Amino acid sequence: MSGFEGYLEVVALCSPLLFFVMAVAFRLLDNSASIFLKHDILVTSSYVSGEVIKKCIDDTEDQKLKKMLGKALMFRRLHNFFMILVLVSIPPVVIAYFLAF
Repeated sequence: MSGFEGYLEVVALCSPLLFFVMAVAFRLLDNSASIFLKHDILVTSSYVSGEVIKKCIDDTEDQKLKKMLGKALMFRRLHNFFMILVLVSIPPVVIAYFLAF
């Protein structure tokens, strides 16, 4: 059982890093600015706010554009979720590290 506990400790200590890598992956999948530019919609920065994406989803009639923007919005929400997990998991890991070692 001690081998399993060792693996569990390693996974617990590395969980913020794992969450961060997943957050970065979802941020890279969120290509909303590229979607806007492909459909001749000018944006001022590469980071398009969620409100602008929602407004464009509501205003457009193009179903393909709605689907692509919906995916981008989902990836944006997943990115935010995993960043929150990173922030929440750091304090317990730091406390556990100092208590265990």
